[in-house]
Amino acid sequence: MTLDGRGGLVDLRSDTVTHPTPEMRMAMHEAELGDDVFGDDPTVNALEERAAALLGKEAALFVASGSMGNLVAQLGHLGRGQETIAGASTHIVSDEQAGHAVVVGTSIKQMAERPDGTWDLDELNDAFRDPRDLHQPITGLVAIENTHAHTMGRPLTLDYTRTVAEIAHAHGVPLHVDGARFFNAAVALGLEPRELAQPADSVTFCLSKGLACPIGSLVVGPRDFIARARRGRKLVGGGMRQVGVLAAPGLVALKDGPAGMIERLAEDHANARRLAEGLAALDGIESAGGLAQPAPGPLDPGRVQTNFVIFRVRRDRAEFMDALHGRGILMVEYAHNTIRAVTHYGVDATDVERVLAACAAALRETSPGEVAAATAAPAS
Repeated sequence: MTLDGRGGLVDLRSDTVTHPTPEMRMAMHEAELGDDVFGDDPTVNALEERAAALLGKEAALFVASGSMGNLVAQLGHLGRGQETIAGASTHIVSDEQAGHAVVVGTSIKQMAERPDGTWDLDELNDAFRDPRDLHQPITGLVAIENTHAHTMGRPLTLDYTRTVAEIAHAHGVPLHVDGARFFNAAVALGLEPRELAQPADSVTFCLSKGLACPIGSLVVGPRDFIARARRGRKLVGGGMRQVGVLAAPGLVALKDGPAGMIERLAEDHANARRLAEGLAALDGIESAGGLAQPAPGPLDPGRVQTNFVIFRVRRDRAEFMDALHGRGILMVEYAHNTIRAVTHYGVDATDVERVLAACAAALRETSPGEVAAATAAPAS
């Protein structure tokens, strides 16, 4: 499968479909290796040091995936029987097979999210358990998701993150940020990553999404927390050996300036906005509803701030998706009978125009009306 958008597919299912850059492939070939479980893989060590410095934290841990990163972060922060406060639609709650309960042995107090991905702060204050009440679990962690997927990938602001951290800390509880697309948030907000990370006690971010690495995520935070998370990684089978061959692309991705992959995320955001503008002009496209765009009616391109576009079609969704696939365009069926398209490395402005033409044709040839059934796809 190609991603060039001309002779092959334009794959907008997720930014996880990205392929590594030529420089990343060369870095993998030339990576200096050691045994990471013994702590002597120099490429992994360099990547962890770079990630910690970039986000202004003491230490970092390389893990296989964002889900593993969130899992070992919970193992690092929580004791069995404690509780995390997290958003009801977030990845930790909905898309990690209840690892908090199965592995960590903890519960989650779910918070209702608003259309900008935030919580009512009075409700947050009320969500902390009373540790004097023998009937209740003890609140041990607050977790937010940035960017917030179900609100169309909206970035949570520094002010909001700082306020949530202040409330958590006032209750003696750390703040964890599930930052699978953390750098998308920083770029969209015009902030240095360390600025946006500063209020948080720990952050997980993915290399394998918009940063285009083939695998991997990092967890950053205080040194003693990372030591506990490292034990947690070993517990869940994440102790990897000569893994510098997989860490090497991360060093390429996290380079400063145009040499790295962070600044170029702005291109993905611009392409997503152009896609939303074009879709909004088509008869048969409407707002996603729910958190993605609460007001019914036409799709609002102004909701697109990063690389997510979520929308509905006034058509049979399955027929529409099949018609797109027949034209070499892949999107994904998303929650609440919506469709999600995600821009990323390997998709350019020319591809966006091809996608819009395919959508227009698919709308013309598919049946009117919507199917009632809605099965949510994974939110990765």
